[in-house]
Amino acid sequence: MTETSLESVPTGKRSIWTRIPVIHQLRQSVGLQRGMLIAGLVITGVFVLVAILAPVIAPYGYAQLSDAHGQFGAQQPPSGAHIWGTTVGGFDVFSRVLWGAQTALVVIIVSVLLSIFAGIFLGLVSGYLGGWLDRILVVVCDAIYAFPSLLLAIVMAIVISGGQSGFWSGIFAAAISITVVFIPQYFRVIRAEAVRIKAEAYVESAKVIGASNSRIMFRHVFRNSTRTLPLIFTLNSSEAVLTLAGLGFLGFGIEPTSASEWGFDLNKALSDVTSGIWWTALFPGLAIVLGVLGITLVGESLNDLADPRLRGRRAVGGTAGVVAATSVVPGGTLTAGPGGLGGLEGGLAGGRALEVRP
Repeated sequence: MTETSLESVPTGKRSIWTRIPVIHQLRQSVGLQRGMLIAGLVITGVFVLVAILAPVIAPYGYAQLSDAHGQFGAQQPPSGAHIWGTTVGGFDVFSRVLWGAQTALVVIIVSVLLSIFAGIFLGLVSGYLGGWLDRILVVVCDAIYAFPSLLLAIVMAIVISGGQSGFWSGIFAAAISITVVFIPQYFRVIRAEAVRIKAEAYVESAKVIGASNSRIMFRHVFRNSTRTLPLIFTLNSSEAVLTLAGLGFLGFGIEPTSASEWGFDLNKALSDVTSGIWWTALFPGLAIVLGVLGITLVGESLNDLADPRLRGRRAVGGTAGVVAATSVVPGGTLTAGPGGLGGLEGGLAGGRALEVRP
């Protein structure tokens, strides 16, 4: 008769840092996915740091035309005084690009936050309550979603600010224009989750014990219907940069004396390109491309890692690692072979190690 004993190998509780959504996905990722996620995080991190530190890094103001040595001059090539040259309006290109990152970041934050709050609230109310209100909201949001997003943003910018505005008024005009475009996306996702969750047993139990509709919506349905929001947030952030640049390029954005905006600078650089003046368009264009690329890489990587089929493959791979790393030796002892302990630990992922003794 043999005696079987269990010896637990403690791995420690995960820290709060490792439970942060992006950090958790980073630990899950492997191979090309990890490379894409890291590249996206690095580019996005640089973009955020440049936006925050623009007043410190930029050698000149976004609307500055002269210094102690006099006027900058228009369309000056890159030099020691202006490392990326000057624009047709006489602004320093390097400073305009740095300050433009700050404008883009503020618009992303304001527009995405406004659309998240409005979209979540409308989606919860529509999906949980249903009825005639649900039908009206679905029709309105589908109509907005089917409308071309840039054209809708242009119309809203004209309605809100007349197409020209100062810094904060322009920021909010652009943000609200983008918010109207984004609300249907959050609405549709939250509404679909609310319709599914309201039929769950725990929601029915909450109704039985007398919980109010508002308590059920915001305490039970809301907490279980926001898992995909980080993915939509990152993808919408990149779209917000493009929409802001499109508004500025078409002349419906922020005035150059109120803030720096990459799309506006590209518009003013169109005539320079045919004249061989490349620096006024190259650097704002690269800023838009890199900003959108970094955020998109993060969003697409998170979207891939949220795929349950990928998690299933990783789980199967971890189990196979355990099987390949272990062997039973004479006498009834379960051991890990040479070099197999790493596979055993990775496969168990914080579980228990079994040792069978005679």
